[in-house]
Amino acid sequence: MPEPTLAASAALAGVALVAGTVDAIAGGGGLLTLPALLLAGLPPHLALGTNKGQSVFGSLAALARYARAGLVDRRRARLTFPLGLAGSLLGAALVLAVPPRALRGLVLGLLVGAGAFVALWRPAARPAGAAQPPARAAVAGAVALAIGAYDGFFGPGTGTFLIVAFVALLGDGLTQASAGAKVVNFASNLAALLVFSTRGAVAWRISLPMAVAQLLGGWLGAHLAVRRGDALVRGAAVAVALALAAKLAFDLR
Repeated sequence: MPEPTLAASAALAGVALVAGTVDAIAGGGGLLTLPALLLAGLPPHLALGTNKGQSVFGSLAALARYARAGLVDRRRARLTFPLGLAGSLLGAALVLAVPPRALRGLVLGLLVGAGAFVALWRPAARPAGAAQPPARAAVAGAVALAIGAYDGFFGPGTGTFLIVAFVALLGDGLTQASAGAKVVNFASNLAALLVFSTRGAVAWRISLPMAVAQLLGGWLGAHLAVRRGDALVRGAAVAVALALAAKLAFDLR
């Protein structure tokens, strides 16, 4: 494909900055960056790989900011990170066997339900780093493996589903859940990037300028979530869930 112009690179970087900010709070950054890459003329497989090449930097920056604020449960992360990585590799391997379109109707319903859950649920926060019973650790691992596989296979709503799972199944507050989601999301993005890059499906000359913007956006979004707390995460998660549901509904027409 032709070398991107300076104006195109700047526009894509601007989209990546906004997407990284939103994604760090509630997920859903790909709702902005993937269409932008397709609009820039990348074929679908190259757009998917290039999207992972830049989004992994945003999830890393967000994770670092949440960790600095003490919101990352390091005991849980030692389990959820490798399982999210393994799940994403599994999902990427399965994507050739099952058509992603078959998932859209199911995911549409799940996203609407996830948005309603986040809007209405008022969880009792569990202090980050508190000791977890073995059963709770097993649940966290299962969530990371399952949703990591979903991210490697299909992807839309991954961050929102992780937040809902950590709130509903583990009793996290919404900001804690967003921090925990970034552990798994960084792992799944990294695994998918490894798969795409080994197949030559990442346009790095496009991805790297976006990656710089993603770093800034990821840090900014996590910073806002740390400062504003559950109210910001709740509003952003509901908005992202409904926007993703609307896009999937449009795609199913």
